[in-house]
Amino acid sequence: MTDRKGARPFCFGKLECVFPMGSQGFRETPESCFPCIFRVECLRSAMDQVEGLTVREETVDRAYSCGVIGFWARWSKKKSLRQEMEKRHREKKSKS
Repeated sequence: MTDRKGARPFCFGKLECVFPMGSQGFRETPESCFPCIFRVECLRSAMDQVEGLTVREETVDRAYSCGVIGFWARWSKKKSLRQEMEKRHREKKSKS
């Protein structure tokens, strides 16, 4: 995929714009994103940020509440996600 940084729309990589919480409590891509040529790259960029880890945490919680994973699996995954969040926050602070 070619890098088109100059032509990206204002909403590029903003999680709440490109992957907001829907009316049923699930995250959904808005229909306005479907014709965009940056859609996949944009969603990946949004999910690679710290906010994307929060989405993954929501997924773990949802899986636990549905009985798909057990307590220890939930605890382990959430711990890993929290550690990654803290690591990214530290990296962000050190760059500032």
